[in-house]
Amino acid sequence: MDNKTEILKVVVGSQAHGLAGPQSDFDYRGVFVVPTSEILKIGGHTNNTNWIEGKEDNTSWEIGHFLNLATHCNPTILETFLAPEVEKEIDTSNGIMINQNSYGKQLRELFPYVWNSTDVMNAFIGYGLNQRKKFFDDKDKRASKYAVAYLRTLYQGWELLSTGTFTVHIVDTEIGETLKTWKAMDSKEILEKHSGDVIDKCIYWERKVREAYAKNPDKKTVIEPVNDFLLKVRKEFWK
Repeated sequence: MDNKTEILKVVVGSQAHGLAGPQSDFDYRGVFVVPTSEILKIGGHTNNTNWIEGKEDNTSWEIGHFLNLATHCNPTILETFLAPEVEKEIDTSNGIMINQNSYGKQLRELFPYVWNSTDVMNAFIGYGLNQRKKFFDDKDKRASKYAVAYLRTLYQGWELLSTGTFTVHIVDTEIGETLKTWKAMDSKEILEKHSGDVIDKCIYWERKVREAYAKNPDKKTVIEPVNDFLLKVRKEFWK
């Protein structure tokens, strides 16, 4: 379908984290709305995810799918609520029009309601372990990238459970210098000389995540405002 309306577009990855170098690409995430009439009609079909890879990596989600993933505390999804927003513009490269209205702002204001303590602990630790596997597998010969993602995600999980939000510009935090050091290493160097340091630091922050959860185990997803917003969007984007 070529009648999606994009209501939010943010920059993520090293550009948002403050870890970009001269050769770093730009990565974007977004949220779009499919007309409700397209979803409900006979034979209607919704592509829940739109993904374009190239010089720019651009992934976006249909709003219903996005909010469902948010209530399960997917770290990539939660970061989309907090990452720097891209200036509104018309993007015709993939048939998606960015809607110049307040829906993106209203969506981001749902962040305090979507997450819950248990899923944050499980999802952020689980995401970190996935990055650890990619680190040791030296996936795409980019072990440093996965070491950085491993530590960053655990730190952000600890922040969220401790403060109710987390830092996207991660270079400004106490782990920023460590992440910059790791990112500057090639795969061979970090795997052969620093893998112990990577594991030690990440185990430390995984323990901090669990400790933060123990202090804040009862934060629940508040589904009513999330559903209210989604239903409002479905009504207003009928066609």
